[in-house]
Amino acid sequence: MPATAILNPYANRWETGRRASEVEAILRQAGIDFVMKVTDRPNHGIELASEAVKERNTPLISIGGDGSFSEVVNGLMQATPQRDYPAGPIGFIPMGTANDLTDILGIPGDPSEAARVIAAGNTRTIDLGSVNGRFFDNNSAVGLEPMVTLENIRLTWLRGVIRYMTAAVIAIIKHPTWDMHLKWDDGEYHGSITLVSVGNSRRTGGVFFMTPNAIMDDGFLDFVYAPALGRLRTFQLLPKTQNGSHVNEPEIHEHRTKYLSILSQIPTPIQADGEIFSVETREIVYQVIPGALKVFTP
Repeated sequence: MPATAILNPYANRWETGRRASEVEAILRQAGIDFVMKVTDRPNHGIELASEAVKERNTPLISIGGDGSFSEVVNGLMQATPQRDYPAGPIGFIPMGTANDLTDILGIPGDPSEAARVIAAGNTRTIDLGSVNGRFFDNNSAVGLEPMVTLENIRLTWLRGVIRYMTAAVIAIIKHPTWDMHLKWDDGEYHGSITLVSVGNSRRTGGVFFMTPNAIMDDGFLDFVYAPALGRLRTFQLLPKTQNGSHVNEPEIHEHRTKYLSILSQIPTPIQADGEIFSVETREIVYQVIPGALKVFTP
């Protein structure tokens, strides 16, 4: 059966859609037998991936950015019984804005080179995270970070990584805070919160190394949290998130766990791999799924 290539035309502000024919030619040149499916609405990638797995039109190839990849991963995982983990393999053609997952995995940013990685057939098994039933391969967060994501969605007049930085500045100026109760494998915290960022890998948003010590195949999730911070201190810490040195600051708490539960007095949005899937939530549960996913890598 042919592979199923799932392309998100909206990725990188419709740039992926404009290059759809080019990508098809690249996959053929790499010797990959495939059928192309194109998403036309949010979460359509989940449906298409799930259908492809059930029809055994695999492996899957996701074409787009981190949000596109996350949808295809969710569809794959939903259609794969746990007894059959690791699910996949799945291939990625990175054409998004940040491409955090593929950069961390060492997948080339050039579509032709990425296609050759898939054709070569080498794979690596990685962990996944789960938050309230939603799978994520890279990062998830509550508090300030998804507020940044919401601002990022609104900044339609900006492109590239500068958009993420501008969104962060706007969200910090608005200065949201929450009261949360966190419990994890060997600890807990109850009090004010500015952010909780959970990482299966190191980087998010193209430039932010929120969980700089996370490892994608160690069977754990890394997370950081910070109590309520003033605007000035938050702005002082923002540049440090670009190299991960913020975790050395006294206000930032870094932990490694298999399980994290959060109860928030005030509802918080949740983002998973850069996509908002819940705008107001009070109860959040994170879990790691060790060795869940097989991916094509160099």
